[in-house]
Amino acid sequence: MIAFLFLFAALHPFVTFPLSLRLARKAKARPLDRRPEIEPTMAMCFCAYNEEAVIAEKAENLLALKRAIPSLEIFAYVDGRGDRTGEILQSYGKDIAVDWSAERHGKSHGMNRIVGMATADVIVFTDANVMLDGEALANLRGYFEDPSVGCVCGQLRYLDNADSATASTGSLYWKLEEAIKQLESDTGSVMGADGSIFAIRRSLHRPVPADIIDDMYVSFSILLDGHRIVRAPDVVAYEQSVSSASEEFRRKVRIACQAMNVHRLLWPRLRGMDGWNLYKYVSHKLMRWLSIFTLALSALFFTAGFLAQGWIVATIALWATGLLAIALGAMGVKPFAQGWNVLLALIGTGFGVVKSFTGERFQTWTPASSIRRSAS
Repeated sequence: MIAFLFLFAALHPFVTFPLSLRLARKAKARPLDRRPEIEPTMAMCFCAYNEEAVIAEKAENLLALKRAIPSLEIFAYVDGRGDRTGEILQSYGKDIAVDWSAERHGKSHGMNRIVGMATADVIVFTDANVMLDGEALANLRGYFEDPSVGCVCGQLRYLDNADSATASTGSLYWKLEEAIKQLESDTGSVMGADGSIFAIRRSLHRPVPADIIDDMYVSFSILLDGHRIVRAPDVVAYEQSVSSASEEFRRKVRIACQAMNVHRLLWPRLRGMDGWNLYKYVSHKLMRWLSIFTLALSALFFTAGFLAQGWIVATIALWATGLLAIALGAMGVKPFAQGWNVLLALIGTGFGVVKSFTGERFQTWTPASSIRRSAS
């Protein structure tokens, strides 16, 4: 029985949680209450470090959006002087306001600075390697017609998802993530925003501690202040998939560590949420971060149960089969490679959680080179 409980805990964020949202969608429906007023002004904010392979494409993408919306403000923070990123951005003159730091301070420090420079009603956050659809900002405005909405999450689509098992697995995982976000939005609020594309009312922005990840902290602070986070499926952005398993593993470690740091900082407020939002948060975030541990405990208790029944040969056969599947996956043999990448993602997340409790912060970041090579 204990083994099944731990297995349920491991699978719940990916299986029974989205099913519960689907079942509750009618009873918990929260359609937007649009009250058209004067269109809000908007500002784009992004941070960059060693992005010279993609930064010109990013700048051109944003300038195309500005031609469609001339009042659009564009702000960039360059974190250090590792390559020509800052020089390329400065070549665009007054169209892009560049804050270029001689030393590295991290993304949250940079976002605080450029948000402080903006005067627009709505701040749109994005990443340096993410390209926005031409209609993204025009579609975004309508969601803020609902006065209860404080934060809007766009839809991120990964490109080149067939490039490798790592890329295809990551793309499949993100499709599940986007589906869960939509169900959360339909039933109230999404549990946090992703930094690739999200927007907030500038008046609701809270400065982020320099060693805390900005997207999760900013979006959850808005939710905890009583405003909705909704998903906008027609606000689309595109990003290249990470094709290197080692890079994706390191990315999972960093993101999980940063997320757990935010959790530990905000938990005194998070635990005070209403029951429905607390259920969504624990299911979507906390239980997912801990899934490798509950999965391991499930395997341990199943093994102990089998051995207690005297099923020694069956236990050895099951473990041998599992280890063989892992070995084949690590060698890139399909379909085992996809399973191996899922396991790596769970392990990486678990490592990140542990690192959070050992004091790791990941205040600065290094871009994934496999994305930038494919984009250049």
